[in-house]
Amino acid sequence: MLWFYEYFFPVVWIFFFVYWQIKAANTKTTQRLEPAASRILRVFIFLIAIVLLSTTRIPLPWLYIQLWPDGLWAFWLGAAVTVAGLLFAVWARGYLGSNWSRSVTIKQDHELITTGPYAVVRHPIYTGVLTGLLGTAIAISQVRGVIAFALFFVTFWIKLRMEEQWMRSQFGEAYATYAHQTAALVPYLL
Repeated sequence: MLWFYEYFFPVVWIFFFVYWQIKAANTKTTQRLEPAASRILRVFIFLIAIVLLSTTRIPLPWLYIQLWPDGLWAFWLGAAVTVAGLLFAVWARGYLGSNWSRSVTIKQDHELITTGPYAVVRHPIYTGVLTGLLGTAIAISQVRGVIAFALFFVTFWIKLRMEEQWMRSQFGEAYATYAHQTAALVPYLL
């Protein structure tokens, strides 16, 4: 049974990434794309965070300081939060349909989606992934999990700000009204 606890999070995240890759195949043609430098920087930061989460061989002992006692409660709470977050992201991805892109883009015939998970927050995919990472950090119970979460948060926040500018320029007052009524990442807070 120990193998279950060891492999649960890697398997969940691998299934999530495989799903994401499969769904990436059917999107609209890109009309405007963010610069390559910002995409490369984002991938680099994500890779650092993934390494932090996936190995205990980094020779910086402070990364492995326990923030709270690890054990079954941390594992199961983290597992529930991770699965809930990733399912929310999957729901949002499905709802966005062919308007989705891994980079900041404007698609041909781009639509402003404001229903479903997009009625809860403007960036529900980021909310879902960040919630999943928070759950993983809870289960890891170490400084490295919090750092990985923070790296993803900052990177998503920077990407979100660029997307917001592009959506305002594409959809004008309709997006401004939507942004005024709907929080970016956390309902009623942020």
